[in-house]
Amino acid sequence: MKNKKIILFIVMLILIIIIISVFFINKSKTTKIGKNSSSQEIVDYILNISSYEVTIEAEIKSNKNSNKYILKQQYINDGTSTQEVLEPSNIKGVKIIKSDNNLKLENTNLNLTSILENYDYIADNVLDLCYFIEDYKQSQDSNYEEKDDQIIMTTKTNNENRYTKNKTLYIDRKTGNPIKMEVRDVNKNTTVYILYKEVKINSLDKKNILAFNLYNMSKEV
Repeated sequence: MKNKKIILFIVMLILIIIIISVFFINKSKTTKIGKNSSSQEIVDYILNISSYEVTIEAEIKSNKNSNKYILKQQYINDGTSTQEVLEPSNIKGVKIIKSDNNLKLENTNLNLTSILENYDYIADNVLDLCYFIEDYKQSQDSNYEEKDDQIIMTTKTNNENRYTKNKTLYIDRKTGNPIKMEVRDVNKNTTVYILYKEVKINSLDKKNILAFNLYNMSKEV
């Protein structure tokens, strides 16, 4: 009798997982943002991004100099992000792949130590939109405002790096796409300026956020 109950429980659990998986995979759709969307809807759209592919121009400033990069970034909401250097030419083709807490460099001509030491922030989280979202969700100092057809989202990081303490993301009010991001140090001096050139975003709607969370919970059972 006890074995039958265990088998029945396992069967029911499998059915629940299958139902949630089918619902998530087949019914998932992107949230539509338009001119009638509220500021809160746009903020929710950004905070619930499930995947994106963007090309950015990044300027990184220090006390000594200023360096510019063109990068292609990809993100999937399973903890995986990829960053490929398009410019400058001497490190073109370098790919930095992050999965959970693992960091992988793809380029046989250069080594990871060289990238980390000579190209500030290229392998750091500060350039990725997904980490801005993470900071915004976790920080108690996060807020947003609407100004000049833009939604301006601001937050503070919880890390100890004094040069990347403050972040501001500017969102196009009509499209819901990011326009630029500014990173400032503790004295509010700009250390990183990011301009978004090409943007493709997928964001979960409210129903599928629930399904996605249930799906992830079912995988942990």
